[in-house]
Amino acid sequence: MKTGLLFALACVLPGLAQQPAQVKPGFNDTIKASIYADNWFALYVNGKLIAVDPIDFLPHNQVNLDILPDYPMTIAILAKDNADPATGLEYGDHIGDAGLIVRFSDGTVSNAKWKAKAVFRGPVNNDVRNPVVEYEPVPPDWFSPDFDDSDWPNATVFSEQDVRPDGNYVRNDFNGASFIWSKDLGIDNTVLFRLKVEKPNWQRRWNVFPEFDNTCVFAGIPLACQLPAAGQQRPPASQRSSQ
Repeated sequence: MKTGLLFALACVLPGLAQQPAQVKPGFNDTIKASIYADNWFALYVNGKLIAVDPIDFLPHNQVNLDILPDYPMTIAILAKDNADPATGLEYGDHIGDAGLIVRFSDGTVSNAKWKAKAVFRGPVNNDVRNPVVEYEPVPPDWFSPDFDDSDWPNATVFSEQDVRPDGNYVRNDFNGASFIWSKDLGIDNTVLFRLKVEKPNWQRRWNVFPEFDNTCVFAGIPLACQLPAAGQQRPPASQRSSQ
């Protein structure tokens, strides 16, 4: 009897020893992000919508948030200046200004290394009397880590005097960062930004991931919210989170 029990334990214990201990992410694993956009932005990280500016127009506002990073990290931002979709003008007959500044506490800052693609421009040639606008199609996967932005131009750096930030903007929260936009701060009204952050020596400390999938909150409602059909299985959380 004892011999059989010892044999059973000898078979089971090695398997138990191979199971890694569960390590959950903690708040010390997060980084802080500060973003100021004139007038509005949506932030994607590694293909997932992370934050949306809660104020559409005025007052101009700085948004601060905490992010759980995973490197390499693709940052994608949709930024919009206040502009009439039909004319590109604001306040009736004015050409507006714009601007975006970003700083993450991991050292990531907005600068000329970012990619910037204008997809809504106007009034073309600064003609406020006969305003004409131009649109370019937005690639459906422009925020994906796998999207090829190699043919996008680099962002243009502008001075604080060019952008004239106000509202609750705090200059010290953006040390080392620059105001960026596409080429024309006046008539480029909607701009897509991308940056891939590499940290070759970084290793994820945790091995516990969420079991739920909130993708359906941001796309394809209600199809993406449907449960798997009978007999189908979803990938484990660890695989879904690391893709």
